[in-house]
Amino acid sequence: MKKIVSLVLFALILTGCDDGDLKVDTINFDKAAVESCTNGIIYKLNENESILLDIPESAIIDEPSDSGKPALYQIDNSAFRVIYRAYNGTVSKNTICDIIPPAAPTVTEQWTATGGIMEILTTAIKTVNATDNSSRITGYNHNISFKNITFLKPTGPQVYAEFPFGDYKTTFEPLPFTFNEKAEQCSVSKQVYNWKNNASIVLDGIDPTLLTNEATPPGSPRTGIIGSSSNKLVYTVYNDFLSDEYFCQTPASSTPTVRETWNGVKGVAGVSGTIEVKTESFGPDTFKHTITLKNATLQKGNNTFRLGDNFVVGELILAK
Repeated sequence: MKKIVSLVLFALILTGCDDGDLKVDTINFDKAAVESCTNGIIYKLNENESILLDIPESAIIDEPSDSGKPALYQIDNSAFRVIYRAYNGTVSKNTICDIIPPAAPTVTEQWTATGGIMEILTTAIKTVNATDNSSRITGYNHNISFKNITFLKPTGPQVYAEFPFGDYKTTFEPLPFTFNEKAEQCSVSKQVYNWKNNASIVLDGIDPTLLTNEATPPGSPRTGIIGSSSNKLVYTVYNDFLSDEYFCQTPASSTPTVRETWNGVKGVAGVSGTIEVKTESFGPDTFKHTITLKNATLQKGNNTFRLGDNFVVGELILAK
């Protein structure tokens, strides 16, 4: 639907073009901010000028670019459209985004890109908590630039070998990290898990010696390292709320469906990814194991963020 609306918008504005008197030889939007319409059009404004990008939603991927290499797209004046316009007055967001554009200003000159490469380099925007050294992803920055872009002007073609467009930012729904105080363990698989609402955190293949039912000396917890098979850390966000019945099933439940999964980065002894367990007596023949992750990092594809210096998975109560 967004694509249909954007195509209608472009068609309507095109009908307002005339030959006018303003002739432009170069275009420069270095100081203009990148903005977008609800119909998906990305644009920059510079007093009486605009540059418009009409591209598929799928081209803007909220995932850091692979190995820092930008995604490349061919400008074809079809799926990937780049248009420059000059107006006979000050241009505003309404001029660009309204389905029926205002009567003024009108377009006095238009350049349409007929070829070239669009590059989009995406990086994650993170906030860092200086108190616990945790980081959280709050959005993504998409740096857009053009290589060898050819504009068809009224007077003929013009080529820019390098043409930086700018940074287009998208927001990211914060991941939920508030869990129940009490953790649980499956009786057969021995997975340790905690959950709340639509998110879970699981330690799979946990070293059983970490959960020995014997009090640990003060200041001397048992320790292990996050691994890729044993002591595997998995954080999952679902498309609906969980219940305790979701866990420990064989085969695994198919509902609710998984929205995204993050895996713990393998730890380095004494440096990162440490599993720390403090055990206390909790009544006759019962023990409380407080499980804490120290300097742990979660990863999904090219994305990573830190859980922080100390992240409590939960308190696991086990009988002797």
